Amino acid sequence: MAMEVRRRVLPPHGSAPRRQQATGGEGQRVRVQAGDALPLPIWHTNLIFSALFAAPLVYLMRRWREKIRASTPLHVVSLTEIFAICGLVASLIYLLSFFGIAFMQSIVSNSDDEEDFIIDSRHGQARAPPPPAPAAPCALLGSPPAVPEKMPEEDEEIVAVVVAGKIPSYVLETRLGDCRRAAGIRREVLRKITGREMDGLPLDGFEYASILGLCCELPVGFVQLPVGVAGPLLLDGHRLYVPMATTEGCLVASTNRGCKAIAESGGASSVVLKDGMTRARAVRFPSVRRVAELKAFLEDPANFDTLAMVFNR
Repeated sequence: MAMEVRRRVLPPHGSAPRRQQATGGEGQRVRVQAGDALPLPIWHTNLIFSALFAAPLVYLMRRWREKIRASTPLHVVSLTEIFAICGLVASLIYLLSFFGIAFMQSIVSNSDDEEDFIIDSRHGQARAPPPPAPAAPCALLGSPPAVPEKMPEEDEEIVAVVVAGKIPSYVLETRLGDCRRAAGIRREVLRKITGREMDGLPLDGFEYASILGLCCELPVGFVQLPVGVAGPLLLDGHRLYVPMATTEGCLVASTNRGCKAIAESGGASSVVLKDGMTRARAVRFPSVRRVAELKAFLEDPANFDTLAMVFNR
């Protein structure tokens, strides 16, 4: 009868130990556990040691109670009491070590792996163990970082010209006609000048044309802010929800409580008196007294007209 002998594949370092398996002539698998190293099944052994722990404990407690009643020294023990103490200690050691049965199983499994073979009588040739399957990527870690694309040669030439100072950075949007491309080139210029990457600042995913000439100049990326919602706000008979982009703690929560208070009191009404923005000049004085003197001076309409004419120039 032909037999096949092949070595079992060892588990990788740091992984949990596997149970040994042996394949017989009919393909039946027999699991080998750490408890098989004992002369009795593990649950029989546990039952015996539990009884061996309980019986001496009850016997010794009764003997010590009788000695206390008879005023007999406790350190005077008989041969039966000595055997009871030994059995109690031995069973206690076993029960304590039983909680570390996983550690015992790992020792037995590792020692058996050195000489363990799987015997298969159904084949006559030795087969190499199958290669381990590649580890699947963890979904929680996300996709691996993408390799940055190489910048086109035309853009590299523009970067070199901007770094040399021949073209100012603020005219890239106008000359290229592509706000996203201009932001990428400006970002590369900044990297070459400072020698530092901006990996934590995203570039794609934002419409740079929407901010051209409005709220941000010389963009190189964008920053994500958490957005909370407060409401409903009962205003002018409408139930409104107010989105708030902020990093200030408790701001959205306090606004939401205010919206709730307004809604429970019947709502609020609004009137727009003027919609606009003003920019005024600031005048600095060395003391508060001089500020008060200017205030008194401006309260005269004639003096105010004189100052307005001077400032408007």
